[in-house]
Amino acid sequence: MRVLMSGGGTGGHVNPAIAIANIIKKNQPDAEIAFVGTKRGIESKLVPHEGYKLYHIQIQGIRRSLSPSNLKTAYLAFKSFGDCKRIIKEFKPDVVIGTGGYACWPVVRAAASLKIPTILHESNAVPGFAIKMLEKKADKVFVNFEETISQLKYPEKAVRVGNPLRGDFCSVSKAEARKNQGIEGKYNKLILSLGGSMGAERINLEVLEMMETYTSKNPDILHIHCTGTLEYEDTKRMFEEKGLNKYPNLKLMEYIYDMPEKMAAADIVINRAGAMTLAEIAVLGKASVLIPSPNVTNNHQYKNAHVLEKAGAAVLIEEKDLFGGALTKAVKEIAENDEKRRSMEKNVSSFAVMDAADRIYEYIMETVK
Repeated sequence: MRVLMSGGGTGGHVNPAIAIANIIKKNQPDAEIAFVGTKRGIESKLVPHEGYKLYHIQIQGIRRSLSPSNLKTAYLAFKSFGDCKRIIKEFKPDVVIGTGGYACWPVVRAAASLKIPTILHESNAVPGFAIKMLEKKADKVFVNFEETISQLKYPEKAVRVGNPLRGDFCSVSKAEARKNQGIEGKYNKLILSLGGSMGAERINLEVLEMMETYTSKNPDILHIHCTGTLEYEDTKRMFEEKGLNKYPNLKLMEYIYDMPEKMAAADIVINRAGAMTLAEIAVLGKASVLIPSPNVTNNHQYKNAHVLEKAGAAVLIEEKDLFGGALTKAVKEIAENDEKRRSMEKNVSSFAVMDAADRIYEYIMETVK
């Protein structure tokens, strides 16, 4: 089978595309898979790192306000449509799969015009601009949230498959992870807080305050905080200035390479609200405090988190509301109320699609046939 993938601009679009490609490869090791994206997007780093071929096109997002750059966008959309038709004729895919982002628009549109089977995957609760523009042309629309289906113009094309995750997020139990992490018998609870892979200054500052006023005073709680690359040195300096480095139950890290195991071992997770993150939290059944990034298109992280909040599956705190110890108060309530924490774990587990990989592969094959 030959598969052409496209999802670009941000990790939220690229990572699901790579995960789907890996699912296909697992089931069909001889499958030929290639990607289409831009040289500027994060796909230019992530896709080659995974060993997949990446075709480049020129395309940019449309501005929501009147802007001269939209004239260039219109020109690039027309040009990239022709470029994608040439790529498709060269690669000869059996199916084309788009996971959102402006780069996937000309690819899926060109494939549909050439009568190639097409599939879209929307990982967020609210469908993005590219998905809305393409759903009419697509043969199938995969979604992560059930709520997304009602927001589509063609809901009959939609099927909930969940988000494709790496297999290691489903392969380790909490007890096994705690043993591997050296937590078993040493700490009563583990709080895992994250400021994003690159860093989030506001979250880092609030976590340091929580360490100073709460977790440092509870030696039975292991608190691991990942600052993100850009914020590590500044946060580390403040961590040491506050004397937090003298507490053995407080750990500061720049990046976490064994995230599946650390998250599996955790009792409470503090994180952003990207769709992939929420899928991981759901599969592992973790109580969480979600702090959506305010710097994302269409405020989609807030909308993702709000779905879980309404179901009693997470606590939602917007970044603008992170003052007066709001984060500490939320975490303390979960940590010291076992009934509340177990209820959150149960509720968030209802959002998990444990067989997402199997569903995705099954529906891809169905569409191709």
